[in-house]
Amino acid sequence: MDPDAQKRAAAARAIDYVRPGMRLGLGTGSTARHFVELLGERVRAGLEVVGVPTSDATRRDAERVGVPLSTLDETPELDLTVDGADEIGPDLSLIKGGGGALLREKIVASASARMVVIADESKWVPMLGRFPLPVEVEPFGLQSTRRAIEKAYADTGSPAPAVLRRTKDGHAFVTDGGHWILDGALQRIADPKALAARLCAIPGVIEHGLFIGLASVAILAGSAGVRVVERS
Repeated sequence: MDPDAQKRAAAARAIDYVRPGMRLGLGTGSTARHFVELLGERVRAGLEVVGVPTSDATRRDAERVGVPLSTLDETPELDLTVDGADEIGPDLSLIKGGGGALLREKIVASASARMVVIADESKWVPMLGRFPLPVEVEPFGLQSTRRAIEKAYADTGSPAPAVLRRTKDGHAFVTDGGHWILDGALQRIADPKALAARLCAIPGVIEHGLFIGLASVAILAGSAGVRVVERS
């Protein structure tokens, strides 16, 4: 299977976790889009669920395929979130945020009783860090925040520059929440929990892309088929 077919195979397996009446968090990105499309097929066949999208893009996708939607204010407790990831470690710690929706993705995942992460096999890594770590920041005081983030990287053993994410036309990338993103090419994150704690303590940091202790199941699709990994 090519990578896109692998993503769809992982999404199809995740549909098996959906039960009638569930309140679902709907992730963002190319793999999560497959899940939303397959969920729409089930809804049109009679499945009754309600979804809470993690981005404006996912909301548009869900509306297009007919998935009923709510908001986290209207539906503050969710049964299941299904989302993709940029990297998945052996303990199911994740790096997310390549699509820029990390803040809303983390809020929705934290409001869910269970999180299932779906991906092609290339996202499974022995140690997080090769994918640049996104950190969502307040634009005010950017240089001060950037210096504090880079110090946190260095102090936890992964020195790297924090680079402002830009659009194709050179402007700062703006999240759905109106924030900017600094990406850090750390290569390896020896202690994700320590780094997460350091980043959370920095004024100006809105959220970071380390998702620790949130995913309970990973569904990985590859050339040999689909495998399911559960967090112990």
